[in-house]
Amino acid sequence: MPSDNWLMRGSNSKRWTMGFFPVPTLLGYKALAHKWLGKLPNPFTQENHEAGFNYKISILQAEFSRTRVFDRPLSGRHLFEEVIRENIDLGRPSKVSSIFGRRINKRTPGTFQTRVITQGIIPSLHVGYKSSKIKQYFKEEKALRTESTINNTYDFGVGRNLDNLPEPRAIGFSANRRLLEVETISQDCSLAEEVFEKVTRAQIVDGKRVSGLRFDDYRVIGLLQTLCGFLLLPNGFSNSSMRKWMPRILGVPVEQYSS
Repeated sequence: MPSDNWLMRGSNSKRWTMGFFPVPTLLGYKALAHKWLGKLPNPFTQENHEAGFNYKISILQAEFSRTRVFDRPLSGRHLFEEVIRENIDLGRPSKVSSIFGRRINKRTPGTFQTRVITQGIIPSLHVGYKSSKIKQYFKEEKALRTESTINNTYDFGVGRNLDNLPEPRAIGFSANRRLLEVETISQDCSLAEEVFEKVTRAQIVDGKRVSGLRFDDYRVIGLLQTLCGFLLLPNGFSNSSMRKWMPRILGVPVEQYSS
């Protein structure tokens, strides 16, 4: 099943990997560039070409990603939110050094910080090294996407010539792998059966009835999670506005959601 820049599932993964998305070679990149250079306006005259003036293909930006699909999207979302909460220190120099495999000292340029950016109700985790960065987010509410973007190959001591592409490619994929390795989750979210019953069922405490939190009802938990979002603070909320966000929290298509 193809999706946005990735494949979610299929019966023949080898065919998809080799047939649908073959890894381009350097010659393939150059052939593609020269194809379009032949169609676009060329500022060089024939005399310029004969004198040795020509285009040289360089790497201005390169992005390398890794996608891990969850079998249960709702559980995946909860896991990613827990990952963000427990790894908010990923932007520290010691962690950035481990992720990108670079030595960092007081003279290393850049701001070392962890940024959590929320688009609607979908959070994303961002960590930078010099002018390059790595981010992680819950792609299409189905998968954990880790992306390394190298905006300047000189950040890693590599030239910009296209012939050097294998080096930033190895750096990008290694950074993705290391980020997944350094991320940890220390909390065990499972509840004992007795505690679970007390939380989800009405109780009599000191002679007073206390309502239970329907923790076993995914719609109730989704509603509470939506109500806690900062995006509702400026203008409040209504039933129609909740219908916009609840399907994304629950991991279901909008057309299949009913209040």
